[in-house]
Amino acid sequence: MTLAHRNLKVVANALPYLCLAASMSLVGSYVALSKPLVAAFPVFLLAWMRFALGGLAMSLWLKKPEDELPLSAHTKRLLFLESFLGNFLFSVFMLFGVALTTAVSAGVIMSSIPAVVAVLSWIFLRERLTRQTAAGIACAAVGIGLFSMQKAGPSSLADPEALLGLSRQVWGNILVFAAVVCEASYVVIGKRLTEGLSPKRISAIINLWGFVLVTPMGIWAARNFDFASVDPPIWALLVFYALAASMWTVWLWMTGLKSIPASRAGVFTVMLPVSAAAIGVIFLGETLTPGQTVAFAVALLGLVLATLPSRST
Repeated sequence: MTLAHRNLKVVANALPYLCLAASMSLVGSYVALSKPLVAAFPVFLLAWMRFALGGLAMSLWLKKPEDELPLSAHTKRLLFLESFLGNFLFSVFMLFGVALTTAVSAGVIMSSIPAVVAVLSWIFLRERLTRQTAAGIACAAVGIGLFSMQKAGPSSLADPEALLGLSRQVWGNILVFAAVVCEASYVVIGKRLTEGLSPKRISAIINLWGFVLVTPMGIWAARNFDFASVDPPIWALLVFYALAASMWTVWLWMTGLKSIPASRAGVFTVMLPVSAAAIGVIFLGETLTPGQTVAFAVALLGLVLATLPSRST
């Protein structure tokens, strides 16, 4: 094998991992940059416009390729569940959960995503978890958990009102964990979908379902909204958010997931908080403490363990 062929093989093997990392990095980026959007638009109106713009950008991706088999009823159900869990319910649970609990608690709970992905992959995909992948999952969870605890401070939840015997914070934690399960389900269902559909078709179809699901609430939120009050830079940021959230991240994730086990791919969700923190440091004037830097190093070690060739067969 020549050096050129060897280099091409290395690039080909690394490309799926790069797609997964880029996808979650983009998610972290637009999450960090979405604060002005949430301040300018009601949440459901923002989601509605996101899916609408994403649908326009991916309109050509909806066309069925000639070599694609007709969608079975089972595949159609999976596409609906992919959008319902990964787009709709994830956003609802996360937004309302974070509003009730602390950011620290939410961060610690979100660090369980790789582990939940691994469990669901074992249950539904029958994927065997190697020791190396398990070590990567553990490092990812420990690293992001440590980072979240480094940010700990006095709780801002002044309302101790309980509902059904549980405090607001407990309910918030439950909702955030429900969002974790939705995100993990998104990874596992996506693995099933990539077995018969192209990443572009998956991206376009689940975006269309997201648009359908959120349209009633989007119309309700748009009724009395003053669109003329929104500044041009916010509209530009909205376009980036829509393309990143509905198009680029999904396509990149499905492209990587097509050839990577779901349990291993789940480790790459650590890039979400890593990239969000990087955006905060670079563009928003935030700083990282030494403890947070160490925590991120542990989390990134998890990525290294997940991407290295496994000795197990």
